[in-house]
Amino acid sequence: MKSLPHLSFLRSFEAAARHLSFTSAAEELNCTQAAVSSHVRSLEDYLGRPLFVRHARSLTLTDVAQGYLPSVQRALQEIDTATQSLVTKGSAKAVTISCPVSLTENWMPRVIAGFHKAHPKTEVTLNSTVWADLQENASDITITIAHQDDVGPNDIQLWAEKLVLLAAPDYGPVDPQNLETERAIHILGRPEYWTEMCTALGYHGTKVPVGFQCNSTIAALELAAAGAGLVVAPKSLALKLLARGDLVEPFGIDCPSPWTYYATFKDGLTPAASQFKDWLMAQASEITL
Repeated sequence: MKSLPHLSFLRSFEAAARHLSFTSAAEELNCTQAAVSSHVRSLEDYLGRPLFVRHARSLTLTDVAQGYLPSVQRALQEIDTATQSLVTKGSAKAVTISCPVSLTENWMPRVIAGFHKAHPKTEVTLNSTVWADLQENASDITITIAHQDDVGPNDIQLWAEKLVLLAAPDYGPVDPQNLETERAIHILGRPEYWTEMCTALGYHGTKVPVGFQCNSTIAALELAAAGAGLVVAPKSLALKLLARGDLVEPFGIDCPSPWTYYATFKDGLTPAASQFKDWLMAQASEITL
C-alpha cells in the first residue's frame, strides 16, 4: 500500500478548513499555530497542490481543498467512531451514541445528563458527527438529520421539525413583503429553509439575497442573535435562544421543515442501550414546537 499522509497532517487540514483559521485549528487541536501551518504545508507538498489561499488575516479553500475536505472528514470520523466502539465494546453497561453536532451542542447533553441521574452506573459515549455514522453498527444508537425524501426504512422520527424565521430582539421592524432588503443568513446545504419560509409568508419576490453564509446551524443562530441578520432555522435548535430572549420570531409564523432528526438502533441492543433508547424517545416526545 502506498504511504499515506501523516494523520496529524490530515487532522490539522480538516480543522483549519472548518475554521478557516490556523489559529483556531491550533486551539482545537491543543498545539501551536506554527505546528498546524507546518502540517498543512507538508500535506500540500505531499499532494503537490495548494489547499488554502493565504490572505493577510484569513484563509480560503482552493477548489482542490473543497473537493478533498468531505473525504477527509468522513475518514477521520470513521477512525474516531471505530476507536470509540472498540473502547466501549464488551461492556454491558455502556452505550455508544452518534449524533449530529447541532444536537450535541444543544439538546443531547440534557438528555444524557438526565439519563445519568437515573442510571449512574451506565457509561455513555457520545460521538459528535459531521456526516452520517459511516461504519455500520459502530454505534448502538445513531441520530441523523435527513431530508424527507431520503428517510430510510429503519429511521424513527424524533419529532416533526418546524422552521422559524428569527432575529435579535433589537434587529428592527421586518417587512415580510420586502425581504430582499434584509440581511439574510443562509445555512449551507439547506437552501430550502428560506424557500419554505418565503412560501409560508406568501412572499413572491426575488430570491432572498445572501448576507452571510454558515455551514453550521448553531453558528447561524448565534449570528442572528448578535444582530447580524435574519435566519430561517429548525425551531428545535432555537428553543434555548428563544427562551433566553436572545432571539425572537418577528412574525410568529412557522412551517414544516423538509429536514428533521431521525434515530436508528443497532440490532440486538444491550439492556443498557435499550434503556437509553426508551429514555431518548421519551425525551423526544416532550419536544414542543
